[in-house]
Amino acid sequence: MALVRRRAQDLLSTADSLHTLLEEQARIQFDTGVGAAEVRSWQNSLPAFLTDLVDAGLGHVEVLLEHKLPHNPKRVDVVLCGVEPKHGTPSYVLVELKQWSSAEPAGGDLVRVPQYPEPVLHPVEQVRRYCEYLVDATPALAERPGSVHGLAYLHNAGNAGVWRISEYQMDEYGQLYTMDSKSKLADRLRTLLDSDPATRDASSKAAEDLLNFHHAPSKPLMNLAAKEIRDQEQFVLLDEQQVAFSLVLQAVEQARTANRRTAVVVIGGPGSGKSVIALSLLGDLARRGLTAYHATGSSAFTNTLRKVAGERAPRVRAMFKYFNDFMEAEARGLHVLICDEAHRIRETSVNRYTRKEARARARRQVQELIEAAWVPVFLLDEHQVVRPGEMGSVGEITAAAEAVGCDVKVVRLAGQYRCGGSEFFDTWGAGLLGIGRRPALPWSSVVTRDDEDFVVRSAESPREMESWLLSRQSEHGGTARIAAGYCWRWSDPVTVDGTKVLVPDVRIGDWERPWNAKPDKKVPDAPESHYWASDRRGFGQVGCVYTAQGFEYDWAGVIFGPDFVRRDGEWVARRQESHDPAVKKADEPHFQRLVRNTYKVLLTRGMRGVCVCSTDPETQEYLTLMAR
Repeated sequence: MALVRRRAQDLLSTADSLHTLLEEQARIQFDTGVGAAEVRSWQNSLPAFLTDLVDAGLGHVEVLLEHKLPHNPKRVDVVLCGVEPKHGTPSYVLVELKQWSSAEPAGGDLVRVPQYPEPVLHPVEQVRRYCEYLVDATPALAERPGSVHGLAYLHNAGNAGVWRISEYQMDEYGQLYTMDSKSKLADRLRTLLDSDPATRDASSKAAEDLLNFHHAPSKPLMNLAAKEIRDQEQFVLLDEQQVAFSLVLQAVEQARTANRRTAVVVIGGPGSGKSVIALSLLGDLARRGLTAYHATGSSAFTNTLRKVAGERAPRVRAMFKYFNDFMEAEARGLHVLICDEAHRIRETSVNRYTRKEARARARRQVQELIEAAWVPVFLLDEHQVVRPGEMGSVGEITAAAEAVGCDVKVVRLAGQYRCGGSEFFDTWGAGLLGIGRRPALPWSSVVTRDDEDFVVRSAESPREMESWLLSRQSEHGGTARIAAGYCWRWSDPVTVDGTKVLVPDVRIGDWERPWNAKPDKKVPDAPESHYWASDRRGFGQVGCVYTAQGFEYDWAGVIFGPDFVRRDGEWVARRQESHDPAVKKADEPHFQRLVRNTYKVLLTRGMRGVCVCSTDPETQEYLTLMAR
């Protein structure tokens, strides 16, 4: 999907108003539009590049402007679609345009630019990763990776202003050009794209093919964890994700050379890539021989990672810990401690199993985690707090780190990579739950046109929802799960004819299903609670937020229970309908927020689609309207 697609010559003829056209298309396609800085970049960069392209004799080449990567919120500035001169096969060139007049290396793959307060990713590395991601997510391109190329063009910079960053490693996916090397840029483009105008139709077909290629779904996090840690890096980190990754490696080096400690805080919404960063770091640090652990506050998440990552290498399982494992850890005994799902940090690690001596020495949990490593890393989403006592926030972590003389670096992740990378779903989901800046709107109004990346619909009953999920799974592949608010009792398994079975506690009309199995209560033919989201046998049981949080599946069914209903145009959380003993103890404002956050988490588990229904007629009417 691109905001604008035309031949280079046609775009150049309207160059003065091209930024206005892009802004209009962004408003239509993205709903939220774009900022003034992005509009200025279009106004300043596109005419310069298009002029150079046409001057190179490539005016007939098809150009995609602001092309969205598949299942991903990131957009490539320009994609040139043409024909490879020697063989006549389709050829694609991804281009990142920068207005910078100067830039300096900031270590590793980061650069420092005068107009930005913090380092940014090297433009060559940025476009290289876009190329890698596009090939990795597109089977047709993966079969011929040599058809994709990348370059960064700093059209306002002379060689003298950026000569130090030009020493960066170049390859087919990433090369750097400036206004002083404009002629070399033209030569390079002519080797990749046939300059014969007679190839105009073939260039158009190449663009059409690219826009219609089948894209494989995003790599499931759990399935690749093992290879990520044991073998080689499997995830392509983009933009702010790679910045976060590089900042951690820099902090490790500073700890070694300057005896200086740094805490890195990574903030992002559901599916923004936090856990991908965590696993990439763990794999890279392990291969470097550095001591590092991954820790969470989620039993389901940690146990699943242990199972998958340690399937053939049991020793790897020891790399996955819980936050409360570090009560008595040696100060700075680790190079790095990666705290994933850090919004689940609690006030204290003390529980009923804590030894009396350890209880007496206990500190706040966030302090324990910070003290355990030279470089503590926290990845969090403050809007995913779903239980009382969870207090992981940027403010809490920053204050605790600074109190012990630890520097703090904060990276905010843009966009989300679950839900098909759909920017529309972000807007819709926030509006639906009343937590966005925009009012709630029906899905069709938010999308404004078919969104091939993600499907939203409502069902009149859980039975209809289940049928829809099964049909999507059968026709389109992938995994499906149903999750619900914690509004029904959760019984222990019972014995029937000598066999333990789950009790169908979730009863709605004539439809009934069991919750997922309880921890440490194994039941034949049902996965343990830790693996409900990742084990194919999880369909047929209803998951709750504690077994769904941190995971993803292709098709998500969400049952809104009687604990969260619409009344007089507002959401109301009803304590008397909740069966969650911990949440029910929260004060009223906190209770309302926790229940709302619960449904936000459940809505954002699906990678390809979500189906919603409610047990309450007034709420069901609202969901039907919003999902149409």
